[in-house]
Amino acid sequence: MADTTEGDTYIQYLGLLALTLIALIAGLVIHSFIIGVNVTDWWKGRSVTPVDYIVTSLAMTRMCSQSFITLYLLLLIFFTNKLHLNAVLHTMVAVTDFFMYINYWLTTLLSIVFCLKISNLHSRLFQYLRGMIAHRTVYFIGALVLLSAVNSWMTYLQTFTKNTIGGTYNTKKANFSTDCTSLISIYNYNIGASIPIFFYSISSVLLFTSLYHHTIKMKMSNNVSINLETYYSVMKFIFFTFIYKTIYYFGFFTCTFFYYFYCVRLPWLYIVLGFLPALHSSYLISRTPKLRSQMSKALQDVTDFLLQRKDAETGNNIEVVAL
Repeated sequence: MADTTEGDTYIQYLGLLALTLIALIAGLVIHSFIIGVNVTDWWKGRSVTPVDYIVTSLAMTRMCSQSFITLYLLLLIFFTNKLHLNAVLHTMVAVTDFFMYINYWLTTLLSIVFCLKISNLHSRLFQYLRGMIAHRTVYFIGALVLLSAVNSWMTYLQTFTKNTIGGTYNTKKANFSTDCTSLISIYNYNIGASIPIFFYSISSVLLFTSLYHHTIKMKMSNNVSINLETYYSVMKFIFFTFIYKTIYYFGFFTCTFFYYFYCVRLPWLYIVLGFLPALHSSYLISRTPKLRSQMSKALQDVTDFLLQRKDAETGNNIEVVAL
């Protein structure tokens, strides 16, 4: 029975490892593509918009986040009962939280920029914010990175001091952990993640409402030449991003909740949360004309290369048969 249990556990670990690596490779390819396209435009001296800055920073953040999540899962899978790695795991969680908070804030900033750029609101406040954010996007990104670093660093100091330096090992809980995490970690997560989600919700509702009323007016005008597909596309993107942020928020909250109350880590949920940003980036590529065009060219080049290689192999085989 013991051998059977160990065998099942080994198979589960291999399955988690395979899923982790697949998600990592897919994420690295998707995010590297976004970074490559925007950096190439900047290198060639082409104009770079505030959206390009945010999307590029978001792709870099998600790439780093997924890499650290993968490393954390590898340590968790292969060294789950090594007590001396407890401090290392806490450090990995803190770094992951840092990139997670940046992901929240950058997605919120992207939504705010879209709201100020696309919505038909013309108040003085909106005009002022539109000009300020458009000319200071890089500074806003830097400030959000600093804010995320402070938030994750405070949580790390509190949990590291309690669990690693002053904590006692709890042998009654899973994986022989220390006292897991303090309740302040849950508070810090809720505060650190809820604030950007709050601003995101406001900007998304304003933008969605503005686009909805605008499409209604355009329909009532009975102008056949008007194409509403662009407006519907933006509304779909807003809805998809809202679903993504909701799942992402409650997913990490579930991981924190289970670890605090039961000292149980959920590696399968970390794999899903690591792949969700890549899925959202894929949707972002499909909805951005520049990225979609470059992706089509890249896929066409790969297809042509494979066809040429296949034709060359076929020609070689024919020559061998002729000889």
